Amino acid sequence: MRLFDTHAHYVSNAFNADREAVVAGLPERGVTRVVCPGDDLAASERAVELAARHPHVYAAVGVHPEECGGWDEGQLEAVRALAGRPKVVAIGEIGLDYHWPDNPPRELQKLAFRQQLALARELGLPAIVHDREAHGDSLEIVRAEPGARGVFHCYSGAVEDARTLVRLGWYLSFTGTITYKNARKALEVIQAVPLERIMIETDAPYLTPEPYRGRRNDSGYVHLVAERIAQVKGLTAEEVAEATYQNALAFFGIEE
Repeated sequence: MRLFDTHAHYVSNAFNADREAVVAGLPERGVTRVVCPGDDLAASERAVELAARHPHVYAAVGVHPEECGGWDEGQLEAVRALAGRPKVVAIGEIGLDYHWPDNPPRELQKLAFRQQLALARELGLPAIVHDREAHGDSLEIVRAEPGARGVFHCYSGAVEDARTLVRLGWYLSFTGTITYKNARKALEVIQAVPLERIMIETDAPYLTPEPYRGRRNDSGYVHLVAERIAQVKGLTAEEVAEATYQNALAFFGIEE
């Protein structure tokens, strides 16, 4: 069984002590492809550098909604420049986050999201979208950029919104949260949408699946996400792993 972790933050400080060892050891654990997204310009640069050091790692570059307080034309052009670097396969992590009251103003988040999504369309790259408690506005912005394509990572929306995104040609990605006891809504979404539009991820170092919840997450646990999807869809873990692997290759434009 080979696995593609489509979203893991290996430039996070949580990996400072053992980053290179963890990342280098992933193929031995069955994880043969990983995408490392940035959440600001500095993290995006580090993701590009990490991808350059490891053949199985790819980078995404962008400014996260929680980090967009200084968003301006200069930051947009910096993302554009980073997107031209080797092994950059997406613009992300971008989107909206209305959860924390001290996040940047919503209108600024929307501006950064719209401009980065338009940049992704212009460059022919997919977008990796963060949507936390902002489902309506996120979907509105996606609808307004019909030439863009992307994935809603760690999908947490309703079934009807999921079906709308799939009709628009978008993908949904799921994390270890689907192994939690309160994951009913996400499991309903997985049941409702075709496997051809699903990808798997860890969001490492966060959202560690059961039974390892509470530990630092890494891509070695992504097989547990595939196994839970397999249970929901009545498939084998191997079938889900291979289908999501092929989905990710096609989505990111990576050749075998």
